Amino acid sequence: MISLAVGIAAAGYFIGEGLRNFHHPQAEGLLDSAEDEHELIRDKNVHDFLNISKEDAKSLTAEHPDIPHLVLNGTIYYPKHKLREWVMKLGES
Repeated sequence: MISLAVGIAAAGYFIGEGLRNFHHPQAEGLLDSAEDEHELIRDKNVHDFLNISKEDAKSLTAEHPDIPHLVLNGTIYYPKHKLREWVMKLGES
């Protein structure tokens, strides 16, 4: 019975958040939180984030050395927030 109450409370919260941000698509939501600023995407997973094939991701990173990235212990990471901004700017030009 308690788990049902917790489930209903959680559903109410998420529905309320959705309705609150319904007319403000640019508002900060659950997926675009402040944590994105510090989240890193590994080189091998960047294609998932960009929703493109692995081959296209390799071509994109090779053609655009200005793509925001970090190299830590030989592994390339992309800051999620900066990568999102970079892709938006790329799409505008």
